[in-house]
This record gives sequence, C-alpha cells and structure tokens, in this order.
Amino acid sequence: MAGLGQHQVDRGIAVIDEVLSGLGEVSLLGLDAEATGVSLVALARLEARVAELRLRMLAHGTQVAVERTCGATTTATWFAHATRTTVRASRRAVFFAEALGRYEVLRAGMAAGGVNLEQGEVIARALDAIPAEVASWVRVEAEQTLVDLAARHDAQQLRVLGDRILHVVAPEVGEAHEAKQLADAEAAAEKATTLSLTPDGAGKVHGRFTIPELHAGMLRKFLMSLVVSHQDPATGAVEDPTDPTDPTDPTDPARPEPQRRATSHELGQAFCELLERLDGTGLPETAGTGATVVVTMSLETLAGGLGAATLDTGDRIAAHTARRLACEAGIIPVVLGGRRQVLDQGRRRRRFTRAQRIALVVRDQGCTAVGCQTAA
Repeated sequence: MAGLGQHQVDRGIAVIDEVLSGLGEVSLLGLDAEATGVSLVALARLEARVAELRLRMLAHGTQVAVERTCGATTTATWFAHATRTTVRASRRAVFFAEALGRYEVLRAGMAAGGVNLEQGEVIARALDAIPAEVASWVRVEAEQTLVDLAARHDAQQLRVLGDRILHVVAPEVGEAHEAKQLADAEAAAEKATTLSLTPDGAGKVHGRFTIPELHAGMLRKFLMSLVVSHQDPATGAVEDPTDPTDPTDPTDPARPEPQRRATSHELGQAFCELLERLDGTGLPETAGTGATVVVTMSLETLAGGLGAATLDTGDRIAAHTARRLACEAGIIPVVLGGRRQVLDQGRRRRRFTRAQRIALVVRDQGCTAVGCQTAA
C-alpha cells in the first residue's frame, strides 16, 4: 500500500493487503457447508484481531496528535474525514481505543480473536461503571471474568452480566454498590417527579408525568386489573406488561394461550375509571371536610333534559356524564330551604364519612338538592 513505512506494523499491513487483494476475485465454488462455517468463524476472529490493531493505532494517533497533519481539531475528526466515517462513529472508536489502553486483559483478548468488537465495547463500559473506590483487585478480577465469559456469551448477554459483575467477583461489594445505586436512583426519581395537565379547550386535557418505578408499577397493576375485568373474550386475553414470562416463547408453561398487549386507549379508559372509583379515604381534609367535587345543573337537566353541568373548578361537562356520576355515586337527595334547613333527606339514608364526595347541586325555585357520595 502506498505511503506505508518500514515499521513492522506497516510491513504487516502491507502483507495483509496483498493477501486480501489475491482473494478478491477467488471463486467460492467448492466450499461445502462445513468448510464455509469454519471459514466464517476464522474470518470473525481475524476481524476482531484487525479491529484491535486499528484501535491500538488510533490510541497511538491521539498521543502523536495525528490530526496536526491536516489541521484537524481532534483525532476523531481527522479519522472521520480520512476514513469517510461519521464523526459520531469516530469519537466512539477513539473512546474505546483509550479504554483498551486501560484494560490490558481485554485488549489481549481482542488481539487473540477471542473477543469481538461489539463484546469489547460492552465489557469496557461495564468496567468503566465500577466505582472508583472499589479495590483494584476486584476490578482486575471483573475484567478477567468478563473476558472469559465472552467465549460463551454474546454482547447483549454480556451487558446483563456486566451490570452484575460485582456480585460475581465480590458479592459483598456488589450488594453495597447496588444498595447505593438504588438509593441514588430513588432519590433522583423523587426529585424528578412531576405532573402537568394542560386543557386544550376542546373537552380534553393533555398530561405528562414522571414518577418513580415503584409508583409506576402500582399504577400499572391498578390499570391492568381494570382492563382485564372489561376485556372481550373474542379479542383474546390481555397481556399484563408486568408479567415476567416471555410472550414470544410458545414452550413457556405459564403462557398457554397467545395474548395481546393492552392498547393505550384501554389504559386511558382504565385510568379514568380508577379516578372515578377513588373514594378519597385517607386524603387530607380541606376546610374540615374531604375533597369534594361539586356539579351544578338544573333540575330539568338532571331529569333527562339537554344541557351542560358545571364543576366547582369552572370546567363544564356533559349532562349525561353528570347523571352517570350521580347514579354511580349513589346520590342521596337532600332538599334544603332558603336558610339551608333540611326539608327532606329522601328515602335512602347512609352514614356520611369524611371521604371524597361527589356533590350534585340542583337549582330549582330557590331550593337546592344536594347529593353526596358516601364511603363504603
């Protein structure tokens, strides 16, 4: 290859290039299935070894500032321009090349062809995630263990193993590290917890929230219980997103029948039903009573006429929705006089508690009928 010097690495690259040039037009006829498989595995090992050499050279390029040869600002930008790769990919390669300089066992594994490029990047990220205060012998043991595991596991499996590597090489250190990670994650989740509701003026409110995993799991369980209770047998069983079994595994004994995932529409309807089912037990009191939602409408509308109802929040709802709330809440009619003396309490009597109430105020000829939902 033009431009190569007389260094041993340069001579080796020239030899590899010459051999590959000779193989460029060679026919593959005559290779049976077994021979083809062996060749593919051997080529994968060679690819890993070439990748290690390229990364080692790239790390050396940062040391000698190869970017100065053309006025580039960084080695990554120079490499991206010289090899016609993206800057993002070049920066990733430079980062991994620098990591290989810190992990000699991993570098040797790639140089021998036992660890491919994808596996090596996963192992390097796992090792970088080990806390700095962990003893050096633990880090060395973790590196050797992950390199050994690369002989039997792919990159995706190594990512899972890498997250738990401290539990393998040093269980006590791993437990302490995991406890700290969970505590930090919970504190960060609590700090980041938000909820926003934005009405669009067309009868809908758009929301966005961020909550901790614990409460997300609780909400998901509540919603799935409501979705499953209303499912149509003709559409098939609804899959619970919290179910750990594999829906794609037909041999899974816990999954005898195919299931479908609950739709976002079903979950949204379940969320609305969950809010309507809340009785407010345990909620803080406001002005001496539980949280109250007051619906105001005319007697004619309550009896079945057209119109709208008004919430005490200022929002408007359809009359049929107000009537449905009245029926589901078990409204107890209470007729009050001009000075709010009780004239009639109706035939249905219950013991009121300080739970959430849905109150219905009906305006009719100076009198007011109030209905309150009672707690079970």
